[in-house]
Amino acid sequence: MTTTQVDPDVLERGGVRLEESGLVATITLNRPATKNSQTPSTWMALRAIGASLDPAVRVVVVQGEGDTFSSGLDRRMLSPEGVEGEASLMHLLDMPDGEMAESIAGWQEGFTWLRRRDIVSIAAVQGPAVGAGFQLALACDLRVLADDARFSMREPILGLVPDLTGTKPLVELVGYSRALEICATTRWVGAEEAHAIGLATAVVPRAELSEAVADLVAALTAPLYGAVTETKALLQSAATLDLEEQRRREREAQVRRFRELAALLGE
Repeated sequence: MTTTQVDPDVLERGGVRLEESGLVATITLNRPATKNSQTPSTWMALRAIGASLDPAVRVVVVQGEGDTFSSGLDRRMLSPEGVEGEASLMHLLDMPDGEMAESIAGWQEGFTWLRRRDIVSIAAVQGPAVGAGFQLALACDLRVLADDARFSMREPILGLVPDLTGTKPLVELVGYSRALEICATTRWVGAEEAHAIGLATAVVPRAELSEAVADLVAALTAPLYGAVTETKALLQSAATLDLEEQRRREREAQVRRFRELAALLGE
């Protein structure tokens, strides 16, 4: 087990633990005392991990320490005092609109890299995943849920919107009407419903979550990985491209695969 070159202080401030083992990196939200609440330092730690991830890593697992995946934004960040060692989000009000938007863009980068084509990301969700926690799970390619997992997009209760890149994958997974209903009502979506509407890849008993994720990781790392990443790229483009363009991308990807296989056989 190794750790990457991410500054340990950045990880500690963000309440994040990172472990790498061969082809797999595991990111653990590590603030169990506050149910793995998040702050901008969390998002910058996630961003730093994405920027310096070992190129050998093929699968990234995101999980929470203890009984909760993540309770979302630490609400103390919305008070004038903020969190010890971290400025309140209220300081954003002192910025011009463009500068405020740039700050949010930096935080979003902590989530968007989990969709990169060179990795497959898995959220291992137990207990509540609220707001930013829900969006972090949505940022991953796959979501394996314990049977006690539940999601809620709480931002509208605070007068805010989901801004950590969760809206697009939510609509892609469950459709516009259901996504609007989930967000606008801020209701809880339990594991069984999440599986039924397409939010969950699988639901397992809580005691079996780690084993189920390990089995999925093993399955994802078994094929020649170039084929997995090329397929991921094709599936990501399929919804937005017309058939002719998608066909073109399929055949170009297959040409690359044949060339790589030929090179491997010639070694």
